Amino acid sequence: MHESQLHLLKTRRFLPLFATLFLGAGNDNLFKNAIAVLVLYRIALESTRYGEIMVTIAAGIFILPFFLFSATGGQFADKLDKARLIRRIKLVEVGVMILGAVALFTGSVVFMLGVLFLMGAQSAFFGPVKYSILPDHLHEDELIGGNAFLEAGTFAAILLGTIAGGLIVLSEYGIEIVSVGIVAVALMGLAASLYIPPAAALQPRLSINLNLFAETLATIRRATAERAIFLAILGISWFWLVGATLLSQFPNLAKSIFHADNYVVTLFLVVATVGIALGSFLCDVILKGEVSAKYVPFAALGISVFLTDLYFATPAPAGPAAGPLIGVGSFLESFDNWRVLFDLFAATVCGGLFTVPLYAILQHRSVEAERSRVIAGNNIINALFMVVGAAVAAALLAAGVTVPGLILLLAAINGVVAVYICGLLPDAVIKAFLISALKLCYRVEVRGLENMAKAGKRAVIVVNHVSFLDAVLLAVFLPVKPMFAINTHVAGKWWMKPFLRLADAFPMDPTNPMATKSLIKAVREDRHCVIFPEGRITVTGALMKVYEGPGMIADKAEAMLVPVRVDGAQYSMFSRLRGKVRIRLFPKITLSILEPRRFEIPPDLVGRARRQIAGLKLYDVMSEMIFETCDHRQSLFDALLTARAIHGWRHPIIEDVARDPMTYGGFVLGCRVLGHRLARSTKKGEYVGVMLPNAVGSVLTFFALQAFGRVPAMLNFST
Repeated sequence: MHESQLHLLKTRRFLPLFATLFLGAGNDNLFKNAIAVLVLYRIALESTRYGEIMVTIAAGIFILPFFLFSATGGQFADKLDKARLIRRIKLVEVGVMILGAVALFTGSVVFMLGVLFLMGAQSAFFGPVKYSILPDHLHEDELIGGNAFLEAGTFAAILLGTIAGGLIVLSEYGIEIVSVGIVAVALMGLAASLYIPPAAALQPRLSINLNLFAETLATIRRATAERAIFLAILGISWFWLVGATLLSQFPNLAKSIFHADNYVVTLFLVVATVGIALGSFLCDVILKGEVSAKYVPFAALGISVFLTDLYFATPAPAGPAAGPLIGVGSFLESFDNWRVLFDLFAATVCGGLFTVPLYAILQHRSVEAERSRVIAGNNIINALFMVVGAAVAAALLAAGVTVPGLILLLAAINGVVAVYICGLLPDAVIKAFLISALKLCYRVEVRGLENMAKAGKRAVIVVNHVSFLDAVLLAVFLPVKPMFAINTHVAGKWWMKPFLRLADAFPMDPTNPMATKSLIKAVREDRHCVIFPEGRITVTGALMKVYEGPGMIADKAEAMLVPVRVDGAQYSMFSRLRGKVRIRLFPKITLSILEPRRFEIPPDLVGRARRQIAGLKLYDVMSEMIFETCDHRQSLFDALLTARAIHGWRHPIIEDVARDPMTYGGFVLGCRVLGHRLARSTKKGEYVGVMLPNAVGSVLTFFALQAFGRVPAMLNFST
């Protein structure tokens, strides 16, 4: 079962890194937003259009060094101890922030932009190491949680930094306070970095290539070599293009569209930051530690939907407005403005769900010795996307496009990207949709999921067969992409093709004697094969005849055997028990995954004798699985109540020579009434002798005593 990752904040493996990143991101945004607000509301008072363009250019200048210096930063991160490198980078940050304080005092826009460029350069060196060090200190199932905290922490730092920068810089002594603040926070970040545990250099003999252009191209080629990593990088880069463009337009949106002050800009940033943080944590909750992109397409579609609604919720620009700028109180008086805030919040929640899994995939799939340079390649491509985004946004604004128009354009292009992602990950989209639908309809519960990891790379998954829904349930809810042995004739059916995308189908011709050998060879290639040993769907509700084939395959392939029980689907409309049990529209379904095991077969047994032993052992495994997954510790009366819930109150269960059948409902009611009367003259746990004729009353008395904790001692009435 997946547990909360809050324990990471108590460990030295993560907390110092989190604090260092949090303080660094907060400091960057404290300075950046102070500059933006200073330029927009004080320096550029005489020209609104000049202020809008300068703010957009500032965002591009901060991003540009990521494109220039990330490759070099990636080389240093792979060559040196990452913890020591982080401390050196944070020391440089202290010097840059001292220059930033001087720039604020002088009021020179050019000086401020120059310091902003240096801040971007320092961050470009920090970017590869802060993400590549994470897999060194965290386990695989902690990566989603760790990235969720880093993502939420980054945007929480953005929130605090932008609030502080926006609210303080225009106040009395604001420039002085911000100047002292950025230096103090840089020193705190340096102090936090001293506690990061060492992370050994992976390639200490790596030769640093100082040719920025050549190394940048080499880093991009390295990052794009593997398709899964390249797709993750493209997704992350697109997220930052949309996010950076949107965040950079908050001051313009507030002042030009709503004629609002810098407090409303801060409100926008608060809403967006809380949304990103919530989306990041929701990602960890939904994925339960699984490194997967299955919800990314839906998150991308959500971003487009809510940005489109944001466009329609935003009023058209009315030109320069006279009078003072409105504050937060006046802004919140309008219901339409609440809609704007909701759209911002929902779009950023989707953003958190979008980006966290992609970072985890990037870290998990990259080669350890080159991870920093792969992440550097990601940062370069991120920077390229953001610089292009900033340039295009500035050009569109200069050409007269309004801020709402820019948002609508982002939504439209992002919609195209979302559809493209759905095309790249069709199986993930189908799987995510089916998971949601099956959980909604059948309240599917998966138990023992951790046992799949214990099975290793090579396993034969044996499952009881109770309905036509079984294969879909296994394909959707198993954490691996299982291989199903499927009849070649059935595999060719058009209606099977969508479901075959969810699994690794292995078409087999049952008339070909070599088919089983081919399947054994496929399992030997480290695959998980799902087989139904019964060969057909049960028509009794119990375990049918178990064939020896799956046991032989597991034995010959030297694979682990993983028993899985499907329970509940036999009561659905997809079973073959209609007329034998009460069929319900949406019964609860449980998948129970048991501990993996191996067959212990004497090595001297060969041929038919070995196959027979494998078949017998497999039957034992399946029988034990049914027993272990039943609630065999419940009382007999509780079992009666369970049966009533399964078959219904009106289902007849017992009759005697009087030929007057009694239903579950009447029988349970009789047990409670009779048991209450018998309890008056007996004690709980007491043995009570029952000597009654072979009739309904005798059985009723037996269960009545059970219901009230008495022990019936059955005496032979005839004797």
